[in-house]
Amino acid sequence: MTDQVPEAMRWSTENCTISRTMEILGDKWTFHVLRELFVGVRRFEDMRARAGIPRQVLTDRLAALIERGLIRREPYRLPGQRERYEYRLTQAGLDLYPVLVAMIQWGDQYLPLDGGPPLEPRHRGDCGEHVSVVLRCEAGHEPAPREVAFRPGPGAQLRALAG
Repeated sequence: MTDQVPEAMRWSTENCTISRTMEILGDKWTFHVLRELFVGVRRFEDMRARAGIPRQVLTDRLAALIERGLIRREPYRLPGQRERYEYRLTQAGLDLYPVLVAMIQWGDQYLPLDGGPPLEPRHRGDCGEHVSVVLRCEAGHEPAPREVAFRPGPGAQLRALAG
């Protein structure tokens, strides 16, 4: 019997895309903020009240999402009140929508509630059908997860061998 080392062991993870992404998205409150923005809740106090996010945590997450370019602040003023801000997704933030839908899809399948899903992604307008995320290659095939292989890309670096 041969002791085969997986091909992935040859490659470094020091510049890993997943690690860089998780530096931004890797805590529960960040996705709570994004969820609120995706469903149209844009104002600080509304987000805090609806999601139960502690004030300082929400302040920190909003600042980090602005710094990373996922959201932007837009001023508004209610009559007789001071100027405040609401938060809007940038294109980078909107591009996370499939990630959120995939999380909902996974959670509904593997962590179902007796009464059914509390949130359902639906196609807006006349269609109204359920929306799901699928894997699709550039040739149009929809491979199963075990039919997808991660291969070293142009930015891959060989691992330094332990000596």
